Amino acid sequence: MFWFSLWLFCITPVVHGESFREIVGPVSVGGVKPGGAVEVPFITWGGDVATFHANGGLKTTPGSLYNELGLDLALRPGDDFPEQVRRYLAGESPFLRGTLRMIGQASEVIGADPRTRPVIIMQMTWSAGDHIVSRGRLKTLSDLKGAKVALQRGGPHVGMLDDALRAARLTWDDIDVVWTDDLTGPNGPAELFRKDGSIDACCVISPDMLGLTGGLDEAGTGAEGTVRDARVLVSTAQMSRSIADVYACRKDWFDANRAWVEKFVAGYFKASEVVAEQRDSFEATGRGKDYLALLQKAQDIYGEDVLPTLEIDAHGLLLDCTFVGLPGNRAFFNQAGNLSGFEAKQRQALDLAVSQGYAKNRAGFFPPGWDYNAMIALADLKRTSGAGGGRIQAEGVDIFPDQAGGDENTLLSFTIQFDPNQDEFSDAVYGPEFLRAIETASTFGNAVVAIRGHSDPTKTLVDLVRAGMARRVLTRSGSSGNYRYFLEGKPLSLENTDRLIELIKGGAFDGVSDANPRETMQAALNLSRARAVAVRSAIVRYADNAGLALDASQIQPVGVGVSEPLIAKPRNLDEARENMRVEFRLVKVPAEVVNPSDFDF
Repeated sequence: MFWFSLWLFCITPVVHGESFREIVGPVSVGGVKPGGAVEVPFITWGGDVATFHANGGLKTTPGSLYNELGLDLALRPGDDFPEQVRRYLAGESPFLRGTLRMIGQASEVIGADPRTRPVIIMQMTWSAGDHIVSRGRLKTLSDLKGAKVALQRGGPHVGMLDDALRAARLTWDDIDVVWTDDLTGPNGPAELFRKDGSIDACCVISPDMLGLTGGLDEAGTGAEGTVRDARVLVSTAQMSRSIADVYACRKDWFDANRAWVEKFVAGYFKASEVVAEQRDSFEATGRGKDYLALLQKAQDIYGEDVLPTLEIDAHGLLLDCTFVGLPGNRAFFNQAGNLSGFEAKQRQALDLAVSQGYAKNRAGFFPPGWDYNAMIALADLKRTSGAGGGRIQAEGVDIFPDQAGGDENTLLSFTIQFDPNQDEFSDAVYGPEFLRAIETASTFGNAVVAIRGHSDPTKTLVDLVRAGMARRVLTRSGSSGNYRYFLEGKPLSLENTDRLIELIKGGAFDGVSDANPRETMQAALNLSRARAVAVRSAIVRYADNAGLALDASQIQPVGVGVSEPLIAKPRNLDEARENMRVEFRLVKVPAEVVNPSDFDF
């Protein structure tokens, strides 16, 4: 269930092409005021409910996790991100709260003074509930080329769309963006999509997605307010390593108060353990007194206009976030070769900030350099390491060996060609494709990259004709190169692949010793699977040699054989070569075949 994702719900719009410095306006950098409660911003997102739990509310309460750690916090709404930045620069708060790419948009402004250069002190969550909704004519991410897309200026979906474009090897110049002032409501992307049929897609939060489509795996019918043929093109339900929520701290305050910040982070990790456990138990049983009290606290803080109900809206807000805890932070900041880690995400954030005009110059962030083992004792953390092993349960994945083309669960596909009898795939030739597969798997953590081996049908067709004519069930007329075939007197096209496979499997051409299309077709299937397995092995080897982190359970081989030729009846070797290919297909998988991802790294 993916219900609410209210990232930066009321964020002040950022105008495309306008620098973040112009948006923030003139602010004098000041020192953080000493003494009293430390001001910490929060935004409207499920991950921040763990902060409420750790603090006991907006003010630190006796007996709360932060109180027991000796901290005193005053939580302050931060959905107006430019205002957050102003207060951060002026010294009203030493912290910023947003997505990593939101911090990236402000990077030049906050990085101009060494005192305010940000230290990214922790990752809180990944999003699992933001969506690109499209009309039915868009089938895969590649179809975004030339599309008109409605998108909120400066919101978190800028980063999500950037990830989708990069996966499809498209750029922002390949789409026509229609910018909106708001994330949701009458001036948001969903309403523009609803009113303007020329809008091909929109980036939306879960309530708007449900209103447009009827559900994550549904298509709008036009009834009950849905838009006919509207569907989710992609979601952070699959693109689960796209939107990273973080806290940043001013460098001067971090250096002077490192122990305080360490306790703040450790307390959050502990709170996320408690909240995730309560949430999952409530989802399974529908019961939980302490959890309902926490949902009530969230409703009190955010307001009933944002969270009208506890068991649907407030609970749904938490279902849409994946807490990463200490194991996830260890992987995010320390894991070598992590393409969804701090270094990679920082690079993407700065690339986006410069390319979209928020910054002229790149100004990076500092990692925190925590001793995570020390934090375990500091906050009595229980979730200290990932579960290990692959996250995708292979036996539950259908990677469509019998379906050609734009399957509704296909997010993206690209291919490599090979020569006859080729069974080795070198990094020197195929390295770029291997890297693309690894990068895609990293961003789309809840999807599978299916490696689908294809064979050319020529030998199968030759054996079919020979066997059919030997059995006298197949006749032909015309001249060489222009034959017409008849099966028991009825026309039979050798380009009707599905019909030919059906006949072969049904035994129509069995019984001829030196021409057995059933055996030939099976041999082609075996060869295509062997090639897919060889490519998978080459990708795993490439990742190992390059020092790149890869969950090998996401890379799954399958043999397609002759069932999906690009050219059903090749006329020459060049055309046959087009059928000899390995296709990389990014495929949605059911939630139940993905092992729980909270703290699982």
